[in-house]
Amino acid sequence: QVQLVESGGGLVQAGGSLRLSCAASGRTFSSYAMGWFRQAPGKEREFVAHISWSGSSTYYTDSVKGRFTISRDNAKNTLYLQMNSLKPEDTAVYYCAACSAIVVVTAPIAYDYWGQGTQVTVSS
Repeated sequence: QVQLVESGGGLVQAGGSLRLSCAASGRTFSSYAMGWFRQAPGKEREFVAHISWSGSSTYYTDSVKGRFTISRDNAKNTLYLQMNSLKPEDTAVYYCAACSAIVVVTAPIAYDYWGQGTQVTVSS
């Protein structure tokens, strides 16, 4: 079992930045690849970014490439998402999730554990 708790969401103007954190507890954090997802009102949950268990490999959805950076600190059991140049269309609840697969997976169903989410609102 892995418990995940997101933080760092909030209200920001377009063009601004936020840094999300995801604190993990329970089973060994470094054993899992991690992902960030987001869900806007009335829309399905969508993949944002993935990072391997070691942090050496990352993968992003096209809409956030060059603006978002996923990273992790296994010593602190924490996952991060640095979000720059935010746009109103980035507004959503952001979730972190843990995955035991060794390949990059973008489907939510492939992830084993989820946090409760943190709201990010970008005003125009």
